[in-house]
Amino acid sequence: MGREELAELYRGYIACLNAQDWANLSRFVGEAVQYNGETVGLSGYRRMLEGDFQAIPDLRFSIELLVCEPPRMAARLHFDCTPKGRLFGLPVNGKRVSFAENVFYEFRDAHICEVWSVIDKAEIAAQL
Repeated sequence: MGREELAELYRGYIACLNAQDWANLSRFVGEAVQYNGETVGLSGYRRMLEGDFQAIPDLRFSIELLVCEPPRMAARLHFDCTPKGRLFGLPVNGKRVSFAENVFYEFRDAHICEVWSVIDKAEIAAQL
């Protein structure tokens, strides 16, 4: 899979997340996906994402930066949202916050098989 194809696949994945189209998540994410070194599987990955949307009802993934070098991809995602309670251990409690996530992916057979994510929690804390 070339750069453009992989980038287009990733944009489809982000659209799937933003639509909360969990029935189609398997089009983008592999059955044995790993998240930060732990095998969570597709069902665990889906539960994690569903939990994110429960905690942050207005959650929207926005791509700020995308670097593609198949079979890997790096993205900086931006979030501007209003979490209901605690977020990453911080008492946000309905305050609007803006923060970034730096995330790396590895693809196998046109599916995400590994995800490494770092969220800028200091940026959130500074806004509280």
